[in-house]
This record gives sequence, structure tokens and C-alpha cells, in this order.
Amino acid sequence: MIKLITSRFGELEVEQDKIVHFPDGLIGLPDMKKFILIDHKDTPLKWLQAVDDPDIAFIVVPPDEIAEGYNVDLDKKVQKSLQLENSDDLAVLVTMRVDGEDVIANFQGPLLINAGTRKGMQVVLENSDKTFEKIG
Repeated sequence: MIKLITSRFGELEVEQDKIVHFPDGLIGLPDMKKFILIDHKDTPLKWLQAVDDPDIAFIVVPPDEIAEGYNVDLDKKVQKSLQLENSDDLAVLVTMRVDGEDVIANFQGPLLINAGTRKGMQVVLENSDKTFEKIG
């Protein structure tokens, strides 16, 4: 168990096996390698809270909750990096941000997490039919 004091959620006690490791960090945040997922009330939204910096947290959501037909084709290199042997272990999340009165989802840079190993990575989809999209 580790104690984490965050700016949004106060003090949290987190089991080591709940930490998601992003060995390469996130795009623009290469030093942020450890995160936890926190449920947001009774919604499909979650918070991706950095363990490395208590002030950094992102709203994330499974893309199929907000967009029909969103699909991520994983190449062998990504599967190997995630140590993904069973596709059922793959969790895909997209980050969201508020821009004025708009909520924007980043479909072009999804977060991929192997739920079995708790290893994650962010990829950039070059040929995605969705990029940044206003929701609602």
C-alpha cells in the first residue's frame, strides 16, 4: 500500500498492484510513468491520476461509451510492448478535456492498457478516421 496525496482527491491509499505503468510516459509527459484509475461517480468516466505528480490527472473514458465504431488496430510491436497475449485484457481509453463549453475527446492518441499486467502506453493513430472530436 502506498499513500498518495493529490490536489483533487486528497489522500489516497493505493495498492501497488493497482498502479498502471507507462514505461515511456505519456505524450508530452515522458517522466510521468505511474498512474492509477479512479472511478468518477456513477459514470463510465474515470480519472487517470499521476502517482509521480499529485497535481496531474486526466479525465478518461472508454471510446465506445461516446463514439460508435471506434476501433484500434494493434500492430505486433504494440502487442509485444504491452505483453498482450489475450485481446480481452486490452483496455482502451481516450483522454477528454473541457474547452470553454465544449468537451473534446482525443481519439487520435488513445491510451492502451493491458489489464492483466497493468502495463500501458499511449499511441498515435496515423490513419484514424477520428481525431479530436467535440462531444455532445
